[in-house]
Amino acid sequence: MLQIGSSIVSLDVLETHFVCDLSGCMGKCCILGDSGAPLEDGEIDILSEIFPKVKPFMTPAGIAVIEEQGMYSIDFDCDKVSPLIGDLEDCAFSFIEHGITYCAIERAFLTGAIEFRKPVSCHLYPVRITKYDEFEAVNFHKWHICKDAIDLGKKKGTPLYIFLKEPLIRKFGLDWYEDLCVAAHHFFSEKEKSCEKLK
Repeated sequence: MLQIGSSIVSLDVLETHFVCDLSGCMGKCCILGDSGAPLEDGEIDILSEIFPKVKPFMTPAGIAVIEEQGMYSIDFDCDKVSPLIGDLEDCAFSFIEHGITYCAIERAFLTGAIEFRKPVSCHLYPVRITKYDEFEAVNFHKWHICKDAIDLGKKKGTPLYIFLKEPLIRKFGLDWYEDLCVAAHHFFSEKEKSCEKLK
């Protein structure tokens, strides 16, 4: 693991190759899982404000859940997450188009209706942030539905931390990301030297 500021970053974030491949996973990360997307406190206020502009992109079932439950629910870990539709695992903000699941918030953003792209936890996926008293753990969430993304990442030669440059900067700031890149360069250089010694 690497320490960047007050964050502990798993080496998987550096060593895993990853590029999202919607044609392979079909957007299943929005409709599978134990709970909804983790939400930060400030994001709940933002979602409340932009909800009228996001509604046109949502399903009737998703709208009904939000209007009944509000912008968030509490999961088994007592964290605030996006509500799910009934007994399904579908996020209330998800919708299906041509067999692929998309985010209504992001669709509203991409059409220019709002300036908020989506919750940062969604933007960062498959990286998950776990908060502890003294630090935040930055980990790669390994899941079978992302196999195609890993394969595509290997084909393109794109490490996960490079693919997630934008959301990582959004979450931690540019200085943090630049420090991560320096640490990654040092890590791979030292790893290459170690491999050379073994030859």
